[in-house]
Amino acid sequence: MLKISNNVEISAWEIELSAIRAQGAGGQNVNKVSSAIHLKFDINRSALPEFYKQRLLALNDSRITKDGVIIIKAQSHRTQEMNKEEALERLKTLILNATKIEKARRATKPTRSSQRKRVESKVKRGQTKNLRGKVKF
Repeated sequence: MLKISNNVEISAWEIELSAIRAQGAGGQNVNKVSSAIHLKFDINRSALPEFYKQRLLALNDSRITKDGVIIIKAQSHRTQEMNKEEALERLKTLILNATKIEKARRATKPTRSSQRKRVESKVKRGQTKNLRGKVKF
């Protein structure tokens, strides 16, 4: 069971975990040990609240297929257990980030005082540069 928030949990039957061989160099064990984890989570079949499902399906993420299945591959650790934990943590992070509602940005203008100070500082910097160029030894 994966706890997303106080009210939302994902049951173990909703998450499909399979062990696969990790890519890349690995020495003698690379062809024998399946330490990478492939996680599959079907958004539509899950028991998540409708709000979560809609937000996840609306995401433009390469890990989410057109059918609404999240596929996560974890292979950065040497052990299968660590990769499993990482895959579950990535799923949790993806779901939490999808449900965050960003505060709407309101466009603002700089104050007249700040505009004046900015221009004065630029003029001052330009004057000191001119003075440096004129001094000769």
